[in-house]
Amino acid sequence: MPRRAHAIKREILPDPMHGSLLIAKFINRVMMSGKKAVAEKIVYGALNKVQERMKAKTAQTAPVVVAEEGETAAVPARAKSVVEVLESVLDNVRPIVEVRPRRVGGSTYQIPTEVRVDRRDALAMRWVIEAAANRSEKSMVLKLAGELFDAFEGRGTAVKKRETVHAMAKANQAFAHFAR
Repeated sequence: MPRRAHAIKREILPDPMHGSLLIAKFINRVMMSGKKAVAEKIVYGALNKVQERMKAKTAQTAPVVVAEEGETAAVPARAKSVVEVLESVLDNVRPIVEVRPRRVGGSTYQIPTEVRVDRRDALAMRWVIEAAANRSEKSMVLKLAGELFDAFEGRGTAVKKRETVHAMAKANQAFAHFAR
């Protein structure tokens, strides 16, 4: 608990390219040492690579419809925008419950608690960026693109982290009555 008043939540401006607050927050999370231009290049490059991979994947799996007079034509699938892609990635990574330590009578118990909405977003972004940084691709753009694509498909290190947190909360469900 802070001894003074709570910190005022700052309003950030949406990103210049897509007009999305979510992408602006993600860029700010990727940013290191105040180098926002570098962070923007990384995030926009990664989102473009993910979109290209999705287009290539839908082109391979697109159903073929026989047109008139024996011609074949592929049915175009609706392409998702980068904002929708990032939103679905974060939906796949956001935790719903987590464990928090609570000291009761000399013992410390891990108590499952529901995660606040703003903390869900912060954890999801942090986990995706950490998982991307630990990947073995050559540049951060490729690392982030790979992790975003994996998380979009429901696999990857960030999604595994979420599953681990949920499993720990499920295992400690017996201590839920200690919650405040």
